[in-house]
Amino acid sequence: MHRSAVLRRRTGQKMKITVVLCTYNRSESLSKALSSVANSTLPESAEWEVLVVDNNSSDQTHKVAGEFCRQYPSRFRYIFEPHQGKSYALNTAIREARGEVLAFMDDDVTVEQTWLQNLTSGLEGEEWIGAGGRILPARTFPQPQWLPLQGPYNMGGMLALFDLGEIAGRLDTAPFGTNMAFRKEVFQKYGGFRTDLGPCPGSEIRNEDTEFGRRLLAAGERLRYEPSAVVYHAVPDKRLKKEYFLAFWFDCGRATIRETEQRPSIWGIPRRYLTLLKHSMVLAPVKTLQWMFAFGSQTKFYRKCWVWYTAGQIVEIYRRWFIATSQEKYRSPNTQTERNG
Repeated sequence: MHRSAVLRRRTGQKMKITVVLCTYNRSESLSKALSSVANSTLPESAEWEVLVVDNNSSDQTHKVAGEFCRQYPSRFRYIFEPHQGKSYALNTAIREARGEVLAFMDDDVTVEQTWLQNLTSGLEGEEWIGAGGRILPARTFPQPQWLPLQGPYNMGGMLALFDLGEIAGRLDTAPFGTNMAFRKEVFQKYGGFRTDLGPCPGSEIRNEDTEFGRRLLAAGERLRYEPSAVVYHAVPDKRLKKEYFLAFWFDCGRATIRETEQRPSIWGIPRRYLTLLKHSMVLAPVKTLQWMFAFGSQTKFYRKCWVWYTAGQIVEIYRRWFIATSQEKYRSPNTQTERNG
């Protein structure tokens, strides 16, 4: 059993929890998110805090967070992370968090009153190292006819929606970053969020959250799915456009390549990249034909997104090949001699 769990069992204490919320220029929705988590219902003996990480915002974020810190001085904390990029903000939060368990939410969601208790209660024992809950659309969500959210063509993940049904159990897929929790010691063992992933200035490539979850699953760690831990994710109108989905799938393809880390083998390129490139080049015409001859608006758009995803993979592989060959070209003569000798 984990040492902290043993101490709690001996003393009868509840575990300490830190809610991590990283934010950038969303002061209006931030206020709603903080109001919802402030109303959380937990046992009186529970120790918990909300840590707001301002990732170099230029709007009223500091003012909004400050109001909650003044209203709940023993509950809310505010820190400023000037290095823009969500993963930098997340890793700063991990270092600054006082809790044994870290629960993550975003600045554009609202949480149910029981969210925090339900999400983290399963982490008091030794069975689970982390947990993920349900992410549902806001109740006023206007679903476009071309957007499938159920069945084999479900694209809810593109809107950060996560719903595996009503039955709790073991997760075999990575939870999403706006509704997940991990023991803090997990980050000490496996590292933090990758800074080459996650939204940052000039890039909307994401996957920093799911890459971390897949890292844990690949190592054999046990994650719990807790359907009673519910957050509601607001979906802005700009995300309900086909252009947004196509750009998202393209960046998702690029992120998939970035997740692959192996030593260079051929022309400075990991062999895995070459395998993926071959696979993508073969699939590209197949996916294109499937898109062109698909029936039904939802099926046709889903197939089109896969074409953009494949294109993103090809572009990222080429980008990494270009970087690798450029580094090889400008390698110093002494280093090149050493390699050849």
